[in-house]
Amino acid sequence: MHQPQVLKSTTRRGFAALAAALAFTSLGALCAFSSAARADALDDIAKSGTVRIGVFMDYPPFGSIGPDMKPMGYDIDVADLIGKSLNVKVELVPVTGDNRMAYLAGHKTDMLLSVGQTPEREKVIDFSQPYAPYYLAVFGPKALPVKNAGDLAGKSVSVARGTLEDLSVSKIAPPTAIIKRFDDPNGAISAFLSGQVQLMVVGNDVGATILARHPANDPEQKFSLFSSPDHVGLNKNEPRLKQKVDETIAKARKDGTMNAISQKWLRAPLPADL
Repeated sequence: MHQPQVLKSTTRRGFAALAAALAFTSLGALCAFSSAARADALDDIAKSGTVRIGVFMDYPPFGSIGPDMKPMGYDIDVADLIGKSLNVKVELVPVTGDNRMAYLAGHKTDMLLSVGQTPEREKVIDFSQPYAPYYLAVFGPKALPVKNAGDLAGKSVSVARGTLEDLSVSKIAPPTAIIKRFDDPNGAISAFLSGQVQLMVVGNDVGATILARHPANDPEQKFSLFSSPDHVGLNKNEPRLKQKVDETIAKARKDGTMNAISQKWLRAPLPADL
């Protein structure tokens, strides 16, 4: 999860990525020191009987608190999969964009979910294979035939001004597309829901929430613009733990479990090229 972080989507994930990026330099030294001083992480997890997984709790549909006051979301289901694969209990550790890399480096968590892979982060942590799609997409009513950039001709599209959404759609839109820019994502979303524009560009996380909460608008995803999938983030020099997580993801993708999670929370199938 790339483009410079300052151009990231203005969703919750975007702000988290920006905050985390600012801490990479000091965390690199901390990770190197900490990893060298500890035993194998997989053995530690097995011995304790618990895997601590850092998740956002304010990032629906990946992680949030449900009406029953229990955590729910895509990442919660993936955390459960990992726990079952390791045959240990799962301790969900709420994290923020500001603290999650430090939590991993300081071993307050054994791994993090919803981490985008960037060259800067690769210097500090390791990554599993991707487990969830994250991308920007064009959304609109099912009745409106839009399948590609060319179909935006003559149509109105809302975006938050100056964001990656704005830059991405502006780059591919035909000259006759009417791009309406708003000061923030909520303005762009409200314009679509109220019928001021025909289409909008948002992240698939936001799009999934809108699809779930506004069925009367009959929205659907038309096509994607920019892909930056989610990975599990792990401390450096933990090859056995990384291999186990990769095996868990691969199995869940092969047997359809991960696709079912994607359908449940993102209202879209797992992309074949993930």
